Amino acid sequence: MQLAIAENEKEQLLQELQKANLKFQQIYPGDKPDRQPVHTVYGGANLFKADTCTRMGEIALKHLQTYAPDFVTLAKALQLEGYQQLPHNTADIAMLQQRLEQLTEKDRKQEPAWLYYTVYDKIVRKLSTEAVEDFRIDFEDGFGNRPDAEEDATAVAAAKELALGMQQKTISPFIGIRIKPFTEDLKHRSVRTLDLFLTTLLQETKSVLPENFVVMLPKVTIPEQASTLVRLFELLEKAHGLPAGALKMETMVEATQIIMDDEGRNPLMRIIRASEGRCIAAHFGTYDYTASCGITAKYQTMAHPVCDFAHHMTKVALGGTGIFLSDGATNVIPVAPQKGEHLSLAQLQENADSVHHAWRIGYGHSQHSLINGFYQGWDLNPAQLPMRYAATYLFFLGNYADALFRLKTFVERAAISTLTKDIFDDAATGQGLLNFFLKAINCGAITEEEVLATGLTLEEVRSRSFYRILEGRRKQH
Repeated sequence: MQLAIAENEKEQLLQELQKANLKFQQIYPGDKPDRQPVHTVYGGANLFKADTCTRMGEIALKHLQTYAPDFVTLAKALQLEGYQQLPHNTADIAMLQQRLEQLTEKDRKQEPAWLYYTVYDKIVRKLSTEAVEDFRIDFEDGFGNRPDAEEDATAVAAAKELALGMQQKTISPFIGIRIKPFTEDLKHRSVRTLDLFLTTLLQETKSVLPENFVVMLPKVTIPEQASTLVRLFELLEKAHGLPAGALKMETMVEATQIIMDDEGRNPLMRIIRASEGRCIAAHFGTYDYTASCGITAKYQTMAHPVCDFAHHMTKVALGGTGIFLSDGATNVIPVAPQKGEHLSLAQLQENADSVHHAWRIGYGHSQHSLINGFYQGWDLNPAQLPMRYAATYLFFLGNYADALFRLKTFVERAAISTLTKDIFDDAATGQGLLNFFLKAINCGAITEEEVLATGLTLEEVRSRSFYRILEGRRKQH
């Protein structure tokens, strides 16, 4: 049968469409395969020391073992599903733990308590080895407005401590600073702190930045604030002999104007474009944002509906761009109200009840973030770290079977498909599925070997790129 559309006319139209498709794919490349930390811990710059991250891990582990010495206590404290069926007395808990320890991993999964046992074990291991994944040396809210001479001295001292931490290998795998916002009243102070900190750091390290170093710019409302930081980065890179593009930034979603501008548009994408490829993440500032919405202090919480609205708007604006998204912080700190070494049984119980109540709030907030596709959040205190990992590990392990089936099905379909021009579309979809497992591996929820059940090889998993996996398999076929 003769076709009605002439070949040359069809090709001309499809070539025009190709230009539009490729332009779209450049703007929305899909999820990045890079590692995203599960949290960012904030601390005032005046308190930062070379071993801050290590000490936070020690405090966090002691806190967990004090208020949840075993997995049963943790499950009951968080009121996890089926916690009522777990043993109550110490002897029975010890017997259950011993039995689970003696089982192989395969057999252990047949036991109702395996998930909570596994999660607790992973939390202890994480707090012992890499409790803090990302740390922000804070010159903004965590530091406050101080005399110029004091902030100057703090910028120099904090930079020297960071250089020492790099030398001693005691810093977190991701690290950076938060400067003050580029508002009219604070822009000069902000730039001076940035310059002082980086100049001191690079002098101490002979122009070597820490791995995964980033500068966070808070309270961004207009693209010009991001573009100004880019120009400053260029000047600093040139002055210190850094490669072009070495300095990266993050923006913060803290005001209603970054969700909707004066023309009724969401300006987030314009802010990202203004960063000229240097912005890697957008962090939600719970308390500044709720305040900008006119919410009174009593009701400024991550659970407030205005936060979900901002989250959804951010997801819609930046979905598919590869920009990492981070939720905010829980301001209920699980710290015991009663202090001292010789406390009564009633006081000890009051402490446990108070800590467990705060744990449930923090755990619930983290779970809510994960369910809404925010795989990173803020922590303010080492006592919050156990619940960060409890929520994260339960989320990934609880969704493991479903995610495994979905990725396995996609891999099998990709393996038998022929090489077509929509390979990028396939790769973007597969990358989103693969990233679930990459995030789970990065934080310690699962091992690389547990991903092999999808049909991927260890080499393919380690490539972290579904495009390369797909390309390699299609060449084989």
